[in-house]
Amino acid sequence: MRRALRGWRGEPPWRGIVLGLVLAVALLGCIVRRIAGPQLTGTCDGACAHYAQCKPGRGESDLARCVAECPSVFSDRDSLMAYESLSCEDAVEFVDGNAAKTAAHR
Repeated sequence: MRRALRGWRGEPPWRGIVLGLVLAVALLGCIVRRIAGPQLTGTCDGACAHYAQCKPGRGESDLARCVAECPSVFSDRDSLMAYESLSCEDAVEFVDGNAAKTAAHR
């Protein structure tokens, strides 16, 4: 009877169950993050952080320019959130005005 309660290697079956649960939780966390997408702040700081993350080189002057110009470009939280949800390519193009090269996808 004890033999039936052991795994094929003679290990207790609870180890496999615990390992399976740990893997399931890890995978679920990745799936939820992928579905939920990026955190949208609706602020100039969040929008400029998105721009800086997408911009190759991530120059401080580009970030400073973004922070300075942001309040005159975006008038409300919804438009800032819409900008933050743009792909990197589109976000950089919106600020720089051309199809500049972007950093690799996040």
